[in-house]
Amino acid sequence: MNRILLAVAALWAGVALTDSAMAQAPGAPVSSDPQATGTMMAPEAAAQRPVLQILVRGNQRVEAATILSYVLVQPGEVPNPRLINLSIQTLFATNLFSDVDIAVDGGTMVVQVAENPIVNRVVLEGNRAVRDDRITDEIEMQPRAIFTRARVQADVRRILEVYRRAGRFAANVTPQIVELSQNRVDLIFEISEGPVTGVRRIAFVGNERFSERRLRGEIVTTEARWWRFFSSNDNYDPDRIEFDREQLREFYNDRGYADFRVTSVVAELTPDQRDFFVTFTMDEGQRYRFGDITVETAIEDLDTDFLESAVPTQPGDLYVGSRIEDSIETLTFAAGASGYAFVNISPRVSVNRDSQTVDITYVISESPRVYIERIDIVGNTRTLDRVIRREMDIVEGDAFNQALLNVSRSRVRRLGFFEDVEIEPFQGSQPDRARVQVRVTEQPTGELAFGAGFSSTDAFLIDFSISERNLRGRGQFLRLRVSASARREQIDIRFTEPRFLDRNLAAGFDLFTVRSDFSREASFETQSTGLSLRAGFPLTRSVQAGLNYTVRTDEVRTFSGVTESIQRAAGSRTTSLLGYSLNWNRVDDFVNPSNGFQIGFNQDFAGIGGDVRYVRSEVSGGVYRSVFRDDVVLSFTGTAGYLFSWGGDVARINDRFFKGGNSFRGFETAGIGPRVVRRGLDDDGNERLFAGDALGGNLYAIGAFELAFPLGLPEQYGVRSSLFTEFGTMGLLPGEDQITDDGTVGAVFTVDQLSPRASAGLSIFWDSPFGPVRFDFAHAFVKEDYDRGRFFRFSTMTGF
Repeated sequence: MNRILLAVAALWAGVALTDSAMAQAPGAPVSSDPQATGTMMAPEAAAQRPVLQILVRGNQRVEAATILSYVLVQPGEVPNPRLINLSIQTLFATNLFSDVDIAVDGGTMVVQVAENPIVNRVVLEGNRAVRDDRITDEIEMQPRAIFTRARVQADVRRILEVYRRAGRFAANVTPQIVELSQNRVDLIFEISEGPVTGVRRIAFVGNERFSERRLRGEIVTTEARWWRFFSSNDNYDPDRIEFDREQLREFYNDRGYADFRVTSVVAELTPDQRDFFVTFTMDEGQRYRFGDITVETAIEDLDTDFLESAVPTQPGDLYVGSRIEDSIETLTFAAGASGYAFVNISPRVSVNRDSQTVDITYVISESPRVYIERIDIVGNTRTLDRVIRREMDIVEGDAFNQALLNVSRSRVRRLGFFEDVEIEPFQGSQPDRARVQVRVTEQPTGELAFGAGFSSTDAFLIDFSISERNLRGRGQFLRLRVSASARREQIDIRFTEPRFLDRNLAAGFDLFTVRSDFSREASFETQSTGLSLRAGFPLTRSVQAGLNYTVRTDEVRTFSGVTESIQRAAGSRTTSLLGYSLNWNRVDDFVNPSNGFQIGFNQDFAGIGGDVRYVRSEVSGGVYRSVFRDDVVLSFTGTAGYLFSWGGDVARINDRFFKGGNSFRGFETAGIGPRVVRRGLDDDGNERLFAGDALGGNLYAIGAFELAFPLGLPEQYGVRSSLFTEFGTMGLLPGEDQITDDGTVGAVFTVDQLSPRASAGLSIFWDSPFGPVRFDFAHAFVKEDYDRGRFFRFSTMTGF
């Protein structure tokens, strides 16, 4: 069969002979050129003489019988020049031989071959930036493979493609061959890697609704910076650029821009030939809302009114492209619940530019009953199969469903372990069977990070962490972090198993030791060492729940001269704490929300063992809305908490709430709430209160209105700002820690008033070349005399 196929292939290659091309000297060998169309022409007497025997010469590894199986002339037949040339073509097509000659001498036909060498080993030299396995996985030449120059040249192109994806467009590959005995060769690829071709500048043309800074945050490619030596995303990679185009399309589609398209992406080499300028040209189009949403189906048993009510989008909602896939998934499950697991749902989209609405019609038709026979996962050289399979919404034996395959692809991509994910169905062993192939490309998941910063509160800050997001290919997260500042030192180890027991349950633990210095605020410092166990799981698509248990030892050290309310907390105690949390998040962007809301509630119970007993409850929330334009966002955020002790215990100072600083701009850290004060006289002889140590409170409530907007400076400066006003209160000091006022000058006592506080100001954010910088200018216009205000604060952090 192989001989027939190769013969047919050779015939298709153009083996066409003419009578004039057949004339040559008697007994002359046939040309060994596989592209030749001529052959020998024996004298008339020889042409009529049949071949009595066929001899094979020159073969070393290939059996003579194997070679003869490709020869189309058999003993007893009259040699036909056309068949002889076709035999030569067929032998060359096997890639086993570098040269083939066929000669007829009387009744003997001699097949003379020269075998291609066998590759003894493949050696890579000069590859320092790219690991050996990344190259050997791409090339075809392997030890014990048949050597051909065509395959070598193809592998050279593959190696250059690997370096192109790594951002090294100046790479050069030179193959070298070392001949060995027994017709073997060593193949050496000498690689000159050349410099990394980075991305010096990313520009956007046509973006009116979103700033360049915002769009750069949505794509994977980043601009080259000297401190990003642990990242390769600032290297120019055409494949990554194509992925960025898709990221931009999804970003705009999810914000109402149904007509958005990237019209072109231009990459230009800089004059020094070392970097690229990348320019995305786009057409944003109009912003749309959902119009009429209907369901059509020819299946009589399906109730269209019920299906339309199940669609999560409603007319008048902002158009969000990803919600169409969510709606298809919902309708698929709804149809399945009605007894129709084999349905095909196609959205028919109609864009109404005049009314700026998008009508969606979901057409449901009954599809052939096809089942998943097998799911193959390829390309996962490091990640275990089960890590990928547990993200799939479909398994072997399920009904084939393209919508669920699309959702599965998105979920696998969200893991962040792979550069690329493709899911492709194939025909199975039977017409009603399908085979699904999941093809992934691994990417590095380890990270080594250094950070340095400065703030008006903590002075200098140094941070070091090493993390792995895909530990041992099991999808687990592990991080070791060490940070230190003038007022805080911390070492912690965090481990997370995202699918505990292969269920949609994230579980993990934290080991930590933290030293905190509160001498400036309350004349004490703490050393906490402990262990936390935690678990989190989704209740719905937007609601998350969590459980946690913490056991820790807190040692409080106080300074001389402190009041009894602080001294009472001194010593070492063990806290055993069990808590839970609920979070409802419907914002459009977790990092920089512009529309939507979020609500969170968490509660901790201390006293399941240990030395302290209290219940701590906190609630937080926020509402965000873009006004005037998309980059102008008005928000209201708020948070409140309450702590009460039980079992005769009294909450110590280190367990209470402290607010101010970043949590209440316009005040110092721990600048509001109950405090030790001293009555004295000022320079004019007037009586006043002088603030002492903060004592914290058992109740607080803080809210804020904020309007974020661009300053109008060029985008490359990365400067934005916000106007804000914050208001709130804090108090409820335990009676055991209160000190009464005797009314005399020089008296030391405590104040605890749940009086309102308020501040207003301006914040400026700068994405500097060395990391984000924040400046806060705030004035507390409603406060108590003993509160500690702060008009200006700033902080910065640089990552390496």
